[in-house]
Amino acid sequence: MKLALLAGTQSGCGKTTIMLALLQYFKAQQRDVVSFKAGPDFLDPLWHQAVTGRLSYNIDTRMIGADLSKQLMTTQEETAEIGIIEGVMGLFDGRSGVGGSGSSAELANTLEVPVFLVIDAKGMSGSIVPMVSGFADYAQKMGVTIAGIIANRVGSAHHAKLLREVLQTHKKPPLIAWMEKNAPELPERHLGLVQPSEVTLPDFLPFLHSEAEDLSALFAQQSYGVCDTHSTMGILKNKKIAVAKDAACCFIYPANLDFLQQQGAELLFFSPIAGDTVPESADALWLPGGYPELFAESLSQSKSWSSLHTFIEAGKPVLAECGGAMLLGNALIDLDGRQWLMANILPFQSRMQTKLASLGYREEASGIRGHEFHHSVRESEQVLQPCFQVERGDKGIRYKNLRASYVHWYFASAPEVIAEWLSASG
Repeated sequence: MKLALLAGTQSGCGKTTIMLALLQYFKAQQRDVVSFKAGPDFLDPLWHQAVTGRLSYNIDTRMIGADLSKQLMTTQEETAEIGIIEGVMGLFDGRSGVGGSGSSAELANTLEVPVFLVIDAKGMSGSIVPMVSGFADYAQKMGVTIAGIIANRVGSAHHAKLLREVLQTHKKPPLIAWMEKNAPELPERHLGLVQPSEVTLPDFLPFLHSEAEDLSALFAQQSYGVCDTHSTMGILKNKKIAVAKDAACCFIYPANLDFLQQQGAELLFFSPIAGDTVPESADALWLPGGYPELFAESLSQSKSWSSLHTFIEAGKPVLAECGGAMLLGNALIDLDGRQWLMANILPFQSRMQTKLASLGYREEASGIRGHEFHHSVRESEQVLQPCFQVERGDKGIRYKNLRASYVHWYFASAPEVIAEWLSASG
């Protein structure tokens, strides 16, 4: 499979818009293209999937790790000709330092793939040279090659000509494509982009201009073979796991669903918004995160709560993440101060706020890794029993066999741990 990583100079430079445009470009050529997302983002992969019709898997060097990332890419090799990885934040932004753990640069180096750098060129001509020079030189020190520049928000064909010529004159990575400044923009909300199911997918092709006869010729042919990442197989054999899945509980890594099924579990989906009961035959329950604040009124009238209460009080294993954990409190308070009743199983309320409450990678003492990103805060007059040992971030709440926190866990990072959480009694 031919691979490349699409990186940006910083968040907000138009990386996701360019990513979708490139996917549309290759789809229009009837090329078999697959996408990946660097980092823990849930929303960008949904937009990728809206274009390609294929699942977009998260990969990175921090939460998922090099071996699991390569394994996920290997699963796509037989059915895809071209693979594009959308980077995270700016090229060298990671957990710490410059090009450190979790950064797009470290991922490109690990996977040995070229980088296409997206630059917001609005109001820029000659200044693109020192910017590209700095990025290219530092990337080279890390063993990473910036193979081309994609300029975003370009004012005209003449503007693109200026950028192309100045890069050529100074022998910098070439301009390989550019996007017009009047290209459609993707709508956003507090956790990032809206979900593609809420709006019409824009057509970016009329606004994307390729400077190369065949962009795929700039990709690197790469194959990673098969990594033994699931040496412990079948550890959830014959387990039936109920999974909340709807517009309120939509932050689900596809790899987590794959993992549960690979370990032998049968998945039973239900919708809290629709008021579905928790499947009676379920042995365990997973409440993923999402946007409960957008559906607070519907959730306040959900008929799911009675069966959820019964399930938890019976001591069955439950893992609740972020928005899924918010469902378990006594109320959700929106930005207008309105209070919406939730399941009333745990003694806290979730209050929405306009500012970010927490962001970052997390690792539990057991070794399982995840990510935390939310705008709500948990309020309680009681001292709640923590369930996780994390160096920083939310330590969660333990009640009977329920574990609830703001962390989204990546299951394959510690198979035995997630199996214990979904199998233990009491």
